[in-house]
Amino acid sequence: MDTTVYFQPGMRNEKTYSVEDEHTAIHVGSGASRVLATPWMIAFMERVSHQLLAKYLPEGYSSVGVLVNVRHLAPTPVGESVRITTEISAVDGSHITFNVQAWDKSEQVGSGQHERVVIDEDRFLRRVSAKRDAAAS
Repeated sequence: MDTTVYFQPGMRNEKTYSVEDEHTAIHVGSGASRVLATPWMIAFMERVSHQLLAKYLPEGYSSVGVLVNVRHLAPTPVGESVRITTEISAVDGSHITFNVQAWDKSEQVGSGQHERVVIDEDRFLRRVSAKRDAAAS
């Protein structure tokens, strides 16, 4: 599949999430505070990037995350919102690279890169099934 038909550098997506107790470091076990946990910040970044690609991919195709390289720069307390932005920075075959950022109402709280690979869902699920069958043997 020629992904450049669907994606070009500069394409963007943005979404805002409310930080709830389930998103905190103490809840996840990645820290002792009631602030946005790094794993959740990363999950939000991946989600917004996935949603951007999903809007344009033809039926039967999806994307999977293959690389995350981000810095969590500042805490965001429970009850605040975190705004996630993603922008395609490179398209190389099936690999799509994003610049991702997170902001609360006060400051930038996260920044980095995320990479996803466009997949043929049927082929991907056949590989998953083959692994499951091999593990059951």
